[in-house]
Amino acid sequence: MYLLGYNMSIASAVGFIALGGVAAEVGVVMLVYLNQAISARAAAGRLNNDEELVEAIVEGAALRVRPIAMTVAVIIAGLLPIMWGSGTGSEIMRRIASPMVGGMLTAPLLSMLVVPAAYLLLRRSLRAGAPFARNSPPSDRM
Repeated sequence: MYLLGYNMSIASAVGFIALGGVAAEVGVVMLVYLNQAISARAAAGRLNNDEELVEAIVEGAALRVRPIAMTVAVIIAGLLPIMWGSGTGSEIMRRIASPMVGGMLTAPLLSMLVVPAAYLLLRRSLRAGAPFARNSPPSDRM
C-alpha cells in the first residue's frame, strides 16, 4: 500500500480481510498436512526422538509446497489485471487488490517457514511436559 501510495480505506480493509482469510486457510491446511505426516510416522513406529519429529515435519511441509505455490500463482494472476485495469470502478478495485497481491508474496513464506517451526517448538514443549501441556495439573495462580 505504501509503495503504491494508497491510504488506508474501507476498500483496502476489505483486501486485508480477504488476505487474512486466504492466509488462515493456507495455515490450517499446512497444520493438517503436518498432523498427517506425524500420525503416519507414529503409526509406523518411526517417531521416537526429536530428529524423527523434525523429519516428519519437513516431510509434511514439503508436501504442501506445490499446492501453496499454485494457490499463490492463481491469486496473483487473477488480481494483476485488476491492479492494471483502468475502467469504471478500477480506482476502488486497485485498493482491494493491492493488499492481496502484496500479502500473497509474504503469507506463503509465513506458512511454509514459520508455521512448521512453531509447530516443532510446540510439539517439543508438549513432549517435555511444559506448563501448558494438556496433562499438566492446573496452576494455583489466578
